[in-house]
Amino acid sequence: MRYLILEDGTFYAGEGFGANIETIGEVVFTTGMTGYQEAISDQSYANQILVFTNPLIGNYGITLSDYESLAPQIKGVICHQLARKPDNWRMQDTLPNFLKHINVPAISGIDTRQLVKKIRMHGTLRGAICDSIDHLDEVVEKLKNSNVTANIISQVSTKNSYPIPGSKRNIVVVDFGIKHSILKELTQRGCNCIVKPYNVSAAEIMNLNPDGVLLSNGPGDPEEMTDAAKMVREIEKHYPLMGICMGHQIFALANGAKTYKMKFGHRGFNHPVKEIATGNIAFTSQNHGYAVDPNSVDKENLFVTHVEINDGTVEGLRHKKYDAFSVQFHPDATPGPHDAVSLFDDFIQLIDQRKERNNA
Repeated sequence: MRYLILEDGTFYAGEGFGANIETIGEVVFTTGMTGYQEAISDQSYANQILVFTNPLIGNYGITLSDYESLAPQIKGVICHQLARKPDNWRMQDTLPNFLKHINVPAISGIDTRQLVKKIRMHGTLRGAICDSIDHLDEVVEKLKNSNVTANIISQVSTKNSYPIPGSKRNIVVVDFGIKHSILKELTQRGCNCIVKPYNVSAAEIMNLNPDGVLLSNGPGDPEEMTDAAKMVREIEKHYPLMGICMGHQIFALANGAKTYKMKFGHRGFNHPVKEIATGNIAFTSQNHGYAVDPNSVDKENLFVTHVEINDGTVEGLRHKKYDAFSVQFHPDATPGPHDAVSLFDDFIQLIDQRKERNNA
């Protein structure tokens, strides 16, 4: 028997699998019907306990090519039912073995519908995965006094720069907790990528003289990233820039906007987003707990390009003076709909147009 304890004193009992450890984290949920491996290995879930709303996970196993990072920092997994006999021609391992390998505890047999309703009603809650409820009051007090996501980007970002060789455009990718699928999209377009840590300076980027700069996704509170916002304010003047998720929020902060913490965030692959200029609707993959305050967007510098249909949150921004834009969702998807993957082509087009102007 293993327990999920929430900071309000509620607890849920289920069957443990994965790593045999106790842990604490921010309890969030995803509505994705597939993609459990990609979600678990996504660094945007660092220090979070992830609840899957789909009633069954683990049914197609684990495969190496679906990792989004090789050292996931997720703190726990909660599901209703774990598949007993996974089967898939690509499968190289099972979900329980995978979680043991990355040292992540999990619980099955929990009423995830009730748990998700609680989160939707009360907002994101901190939680603990424990083997006993004998010291429930102590655990609850610890949860109330914990800040599980503070300075989390410094833990998930690469410590050293590294290349992803390509033959065409040179791209500096700033790693705030990057998904491998973003790098795949760039390399498929022939980009030569240099991945830099989250605290890279504008001077370091300019010394490389890239053709473009991409700001990746990542976990935590964007308003902690004041140095990154300062870097972006300088870099956007000189190079085409694209921001994704955390990169979108940092791009917004760099240009005078503000962000806020959402009640329970957007996590899943079914979020409809409208492109304002065309009216086109795309279903998107999302994973974020913060959003850009629409009332804070400086209309002298930025305009909103995309909005989420369900709640009207800002999903895209573009600079009025510079070749720079950002989106809150994941155009790389993986898994999820690929409706918005052409945004990478838009980024490449900005780079090529800048080159043509410079060579004219």
